[in-house]
Amino acid sequence: MRPGSTSAACAALIKRDLLLVWRRRGDALNPVLFAIMVASLFPFALGPEPEQLARIASGVILVALLLSGLLTLDALFRSDLEDGSLEQLVLAPQPLSLLLGCKILVHWLTTALPLIVVTPLLAQLLHLPENVLPVLLMTLLLSTPLLSLIGAMCVALTVGMRRSGMLLSLLVLPLYVPVLIFAAGACSAVQAGLPHTAPLLWLGAGLSLSLVLAPLASAAALKISLS
Repeated sequence: MRPGSTSAACAALIKRDLLLVWRRRGDALNPVLFAIMVASLFPFALGPEPEQLARIASGVILVALLLSGLLTLDALFRSDLEDGSLEQLVLAPQPLSLLLGCKILVHWLTTALPLIVVTPLLAQLLHLPENVLPVLLMTLLLSTPLLSLIGAMCVALTVGMRRSGMLLSLLVLPLYVPVLIFAAGACSAVQAGLPHTAPLLWLGAGLSLSLVLAPLASAAALKISLS
Protein backbone atom coordinates (compact mmCIF):
# COMPACT_ATOMS: atom_id res chain seq x y z
CA MET A 1 0.00 0.00 0.00
CA ARG A 2 1.30 3.39 -0.98
CA PRO A 3 1.68 5.80 1.98
CA GLY A 4 -1.04 8.45 1.92
CA SER A 5 -3.39 6.34 -0.19
CA THR A 6 -6.95 5.59 0.84
CA SER A 7 -6.20 1.92 1.49
CA ALA A 8 -3.23 2.83 3.71
CA ALA A 9 -5.35 5.30 5.67
CA CYS A 10 -8.09 2.70 6.20
CA ALA A 11 -5.56 0.07 7.31
CA ALA A 12 -3.93 2.51 9.72
CA LEU A 13 -7.30 3.53 11.17
CA ILE A 14 -8.40 -0.07 11.69
CA LYS A 15 -5.05 -0.94 13.31
CA ARG A 16 -5.29 2.09 15.61
CA ASP A 17 -8.84 1.35 16.71
CA LEU A 18 -8.08 -2.33 17.34
CA LEU A 19 -5.06 -1.33 19.41
CA LEU A 20 -7.18 1.06 21.49
CA VAL A 21 -9.75 -1.68 22.09
CA TRP A 22 -6.99 -4.07 23.14
CA ARG A 23 -5.70 -1.57 25.67
CA ARG A 24 -9.21 -1.34 27.12
CA ARG A 25 -10.04 -5.01 26.67
CA GLY A 26 -11.70 -5.13 30.08
CA ASP A 27 -14.33 -2.65 28.90
CA ALA A 28 -14.74 -4.60 25.65
CA LEU A 29 -15.90 -7.64 27.65
CA ASN A 30 -18.75 -5.74 29.29
CA PRO A 31 -21.32 -6.43 26.52
CA VAL A 32 -20.58 -10.18 26.63
CA LEU A 33 -20.91 -10.31 30.41
CA PHE A 34 -24.09 -8.23 30.26
CA ALA A 35 -25.68 -10.56 27.68
CA ILE A 36 -24.81 -13.64 29.76
CA MET A 37 -26.26 -12.07 32.91
CA VAL A 38 -29.48 -11.03 31.17
CA ALA A 39 -29.99 -14.47 29.63
CA SER A 40 -29.20 -16.25 32.89
CA LEU A 41 -31.87 -14.28 34.79
CA PHE A 42 -34.77 -15.65 32.75
CA PRO A 43 -34.58 -19.23 34.09
CA PHE A 44 -34.72 -17.78 37.61
CA ALA A 45 -37.69 -15.56 36.78
CA LEU A 46 -39.74 -17.99 34.67
CA GLY A 47 -38.69 -21.34 36.09
CA PRO A 48 -36.35 -24.05 34.83
CA GLU A 49 -38.86 -25.91 32.63
CA PRO A 50 -37.07 -26.63 29.30
CA GLU A 51 -40.25 -26.41 27.21
CA GLN A 52 -41.11 -22.95 28.48
CA LEU A 53 -37.56 -21.65 28.06
CA ALA A 54 -37.27 -23.15 24.57
CA ARG A 55 -40.28 -21.14 23.37
CA ILE A 56 -38.73 -17.81 24.32
CA ALA A 57 -35.03 -18.64 23.96
CA SER A 58 -34.43 -17.04 20.56
CA GLY A 59 -36.25 -13.84 21.52
CA VAL A 60 -34.39 -13.57 24.82
CA ILE A 61 -31.01 -14.00 23.11
CA LEU A 62 -31.83 -11.43 20.44
CA VAL A 63 -33.00 -8.84 22.99
CA ALA A 64 -30.00 -9.51 25.26
CA LEU A 65 -27.58 -9.02 22.37
CA LEU A 66 -29.42 -5.89 21.20
CA LEU A 67 -29.23 -4.30 24.64
CA SER A 68 -25.60 -5.34 25.01
CA GLY A 69 -24.72 -3.54 21.80
CA LEU A 70 -26.17 -0.33 23.19
CA LEU A 71 -23.61 -0.32 26.00
CA THR A 72 -20.72 0.53 23.67
CA LEU A 73 -22.60 2.46 21.02
CA ASP A 74 -22.08 5.90 22.55
CA ALA A 75 -18.31 5.28 22.66
CA LEU A 76 -18.13 4.74 18.90
CA PHE A 77 -16.94 8.31 18.22
CA ARG A 78 -16.72 9.68 21.77
CA SER A 79 -13.02 8.99 22.42
CA ASP A 80 -12.09 10.37 18.99
CA LEU A 81 -14.00 13.55 19.76
CA GLU A 82 -12.25 13.97 23.10
CA ASP A 83 -8.71 13.55 21.76
CA GLY A 84 -9.30 15.64 18.63
CA SER A 85 -8.81 12.85 16.12
CA LEU A 86 -12.41 13.08 14.94
CA GLU A 87 -11.79 16.54 13.50
CA GLN A 88 -8.70 15.14 11.77
CA LEU A 89 -10.83 12.47 10.14
CA VAL A 90 -13.23 15.13 8.86
CA LEU A 91 -10.33 17.17 7.44
CA ALA A 92 -8.52 14.15 5.94
CA PRO A 93 -8.22 14.00 2.14
CA GLN A 94 -9.69 10.49 2.12
CA PRO A 95 -13.50 10.02 1.88
CA LEU A 96 -14.98 10.49 5.33
CA SER A 97 -17.68 7.90 4.70
CA LEU A 98 -15.05 5.25 3.99
CA LEU A 99 -13.10 6.10 7.14
CA LEU A 100 -16.26 5.94 9.22
CA GLY A 101 -17.06 2.61 7.60
CA CYS A 102 -13.73 1.31 8.90
CA LYS A 103 -14.61 2.49 12.41
CA ILE A 104 -18.01 0.82 12.20
CA LEU A 105 -16.29 -2.39 11.08
CA VAL A 106 -14.01 -2.32 14.12
CA HIS A 107 -17.01 -1.67 16.38
CA TRP A 108 -18.78 -4.72 14.95
CA LEU A 109 -15.69 -6.92 15.24
CA THR A 110 -15.06 -5.99 18.85
CA THR A 111 -18.67 -5.79 20.09
CA ALA A 112 -21.00 -7.96 18.02
CA LEU A 113 -18.66 -10.76 16.99
CA PRO A 114 -17.84 -11.82 20.60
CA LEU A 115 -21.58 -11.85 21.29
CA ILE A 116 -22.15 -14.15 18.31
CA VAL A 117 -19.39 -16.44 19.60
CA VAL A 118 -21.11 -16.85 22.98
CA THR A 119 -24.55 -17.39 21.41
CA PRO A 120 -24.27 -21.23 21.45
CA LEU A 121 -23.59 -21.01 25.19
CA LEU A 122 -26.69 -18.87 25.70
CA ALA A 123 -28.66 -21.29 23.51
CA GLN A 124 -27.67 -24.21 25.74
CA LEU A 125 -28.54 -22.20 28.84
CA LEU A 126 -32.06 -21.50 27.55
CA HIS A 127 -32.66 -24.94 25.94
CA LEU A 128 -32.92 -23.54 22.42
CA PRO A 129 -33.87 -26.31 19.95
CA GLU A 130 -30.90 -27.51 17.93
CA ASN A 131 -32.57 -26.87 14.57
CA VAL A 132 -33.09 -23.18 15.48
CA LEU A 133 -29.47 -22.43 16.40
CA PRO A 134 -28.10 -22.27 12.79
CA VAL A 135 -30.88 -19.89 11.78
CA LEU A 136 -30.29 -17.78 14.90
CA LEU A 137 -26.60 -17.50 14.05
CA MET A 138 -27.48 -16.54 10.48
CA THR A 139 -29.87 -13.84 11.66
CA LEU A 140 -27.18 -12.48 13.99
CA LEU A 141 -24.62 -12.38 11.19
CA LEU A 142 -27.09 -10.33 9.14
CA SER A 143 -28.66 -8.20 11.86
CA THR A 144 -25.69 -7.20 14.03
CA PRO A 145 -23.83 -5.36 11.22
CA LEU A 146 -27.12 -3.70 10.36
CA LEU A 147 -27.55 -2.58 13.97
CA SER A 148 -24.01 -1.19 14.03
CA LEU A 149 -24.62 0.77 10.83
CA ILE A 150 -27.93 2.17 12.07
CA GLY A 151 -26.42 3.00 15.44
CA ALA A 152 -23.50 4.81 13.84
CA MET A 153 -25.86 7.23 12.11
CA CYS A 154 -27.56 8.06 15.40
CA VAL A 155 -24.23 8.39 17.23
CA ALA A 156 -22.98 10.78 14.56
CA LEU A 157 -26.02 12.98 15.16
CA THR A 158 -25.53 13.13 18.93
CA VAL A 159 -21.75 13.01 19.29
CA GLY A 160 -21.47 16.75 19.85
CA MET A 161 -23.74 16.64 22.92
CA ARG A 162 -22.30 16.23 26.39
CA ARG A 163 -24.94 13.85 27.76
CA SER A 164 -26.41 12.06 24.78
CA GLY A 165 -27.05 8.63 26.33
CA MET A 166 -30.81 8.93 26.77
CA LEU A 167 -31.33 10.78 23.49
CA LEU A 168 -29.25 8.18 21.67
CA SER A 169 -31.40 5.37 23.08
CA LEU A 170 -34.58 7.17 22.02
CA LEU A 171 -33.22 7.55 18.49
CA VAL A 172 -31.81 4.06 18.13
CA LEU A 173 -34.42 1.77 19.68
CA PRO A 174 -37.29 2.56 17.24
CA LEU A 175 -34.92 1.89 14.34
CA TYR A 176 -33.78 -1.38 15.91
CA VAL A 177 -37.33 -2.73 16.29
CA PRO A 178 -37.85 -3.79 12.62
CA VAL A 179 -34.51 -5.62 12.66
CA LEU A 180 -35.53 -7.41 15.85
CA ILE A 181 -38.92 -8.33 14.36
CA PHE A 182 -37.43 -9.93 11.24
CA ALA A 183 -34.72 -11.74 13.20
CA ALA A 184 -37.17 -13.12 15.75
CA GLY A 185 -39.63 -13.97 12.97
CA ALA A 186 -37.08 -16.15 11.22
CA CYS A 187 -36.32 -18.07 14.42
CA SER A 188 -40.00 -18.44 15.28
CA ALA A 189 -40.77 -19.74 11.79
CA VAL A 190 -38.13 -22.44 12.09
CA GLN A 191 -39.40 -23.43 15.51
CA ALA A 192 -42.94 -23.73 14.10
CA GLY A 193 -41.80 -25.67 11.04
CA LEU A 194 -42.60 -22.85 8.61
CA PRO A 195 -40.46 -21.31 5.81
CA HIS A 196 -37.97 -18.82 7.18
CA THR A 197 -36.18 -17.48 4.12
CA ALA A 198 -38.30 -14.34 3.72
CA PRO A 199 -37.17 -12.66 6.99
CA LEU A 200 -33.55 -13.54 6.19
CA LEU A 201 -33.90 -12.00 2.73
CA TRP A 202 -35.34 -8.82 4.25
CA LEU A 203 -32.44 -8.63 6.67
CA GLY A 204 -29.99 -9.17 3.82
CA ALA A 205 -31.67 -6.44 1.76
CA GLY A 206 -31.56 -4.03 4.69
CA LEU A 207 -27.90 -4.82 5.30
CA SER A 208 -27.00 -4.29 1.63
CA LEU A 209 -28.79 -0.95 1.57
CA SER A 210 -27.24 0.16 4.86
CA LEU A 211 -23.72 -0.76 3.76
CA VAL A 212 -24.06 1.83 1.00
CA LEU A 213 -26.12 4.55 2.68
CA ALA A 214 -25.22 4.40 6.38
CA PRO A 215 -21.57 5.54 6.05
CA LEU A 216 -22.66 8.40 3.79
CA ALA A 217 -25.40 9.43 6.22
CA SER A 218 -23.01 9.11 9.18
CA ALA A 219 -20.47 11.36 7.45
CA ALA A 220 -23.11 13.99 6.72
CA ALA A 221 -24.48 13.82 10.27
CA LEU A 222 -21.00 14.06 11.74
CA LYS A 223 -20.23 17.20 9.78
CA ILE A 224 -23.46 18.74 11.02
CA SER A 225 -22.70 17.81 14.64
CA LEU A 226 -19.19 19.27 14.50
CA SER A 227 -20.11 22.43 12.63
